[in-house]
Amino acid sequence: MAEINHFEYGWITPTLSYALSVLGSVIGLVCAGRIRTATGAGQRAWWGLLAAWSLGGTAIWAMHFMAMLGFAVEGTRIRYDVPLTAASTAIAVAAVGIGLAIVGTGRLSAVRLIAGGLFTGAGVAAMHYTGMAAMRLDGTLGYDRARVGLSVAIAVVAATVALWLSMTVRRGLAIAVSALVMGIAVNGMHFTGMSALSVHPHERRGELTGTEVGSLLVPIILAVVFGVVGLVYALLAAPTDDDRAGAAYLAARQDGAVPGAAGEPAPDPVGLRARSTLGQPGTPFPSRRDTGRR
Repeated sequence: MAEINHFEYGWITPTLSYALSVLGSVIGLVCAGRIRTATGAGQRAWWGLLAAWSLGGTAIWAMHFMAMLGFAVEGTRIRYDVPLTAASTAIAVAAVGIGLAIVGTGRLSAVRLIAGGLFTGAGVAAMHYTGMAAMRLDGTLGYDRARVGLSVAIAVVAATVALWLSMTVRRGLAIAVSALVMGIAVNGMHFTGMSALSVHPHERRGELTGTEVGSLLVPIILAVVFGVVGLVYALLAAPTDDDRAGAAYLAARQDGAVPGAAGEPAPDPVGLRARSTLGQPGTPFPSRRDTGRR
């Protein structure tokens, strides 16, 4: 059995992977909050896409491969199959997106939350082991089933908590604390799954195919850039207090809670409505008797 080193560069890669998971979680929670305040299906879909990319693409996928930069196996180089690596990205983003759609459609309930957590957690685990299957090295991969099951359980619990937080957390401090907790959960799942891995070396069978792990820095950086842009956009698009007050007033008018609804005109104590009709076609000019002037 080959010797495995998960921290070839010391604590640099796990620290950066944790930072990525926290950053993606913050962005995802902020964007998920915009889903609740969206006024149309198009806006909800847009914010849902940004939240799915932030959580699935940055907090989970980019974190995974950042941690893999510090992964090494004695006696062999490691390369990654590009199509499988891309598939792992799609799995992570799609799993989070579908989970958000499950819990975000209609009223949040325990059934929706559990269903979304199970689906998303299974997707996160599938992303992890798809990324591991993308590795090309001079050896055969083996897994401890008990630890694999534990990693899947952690993924499901972490996904369920993440979906619940995405639908309930609103304030900045709560979002920050939640992101720190989510970062611990995501990294815990990753390194639990990695601890289940063993590599049985075999003789070199020729040149390894695929891309080197250093080449993954480019998509990782792009994931972070798009995530940060999404966060900035979400913050700029946040409704102000005036926007909320205006929306509440319009809703009250539609419900008939304020004058002006149900076809009844609002009070006009100073006669502004009458003055606004002067000069319009068909409107007679008021006489001195009408205006009270002498």
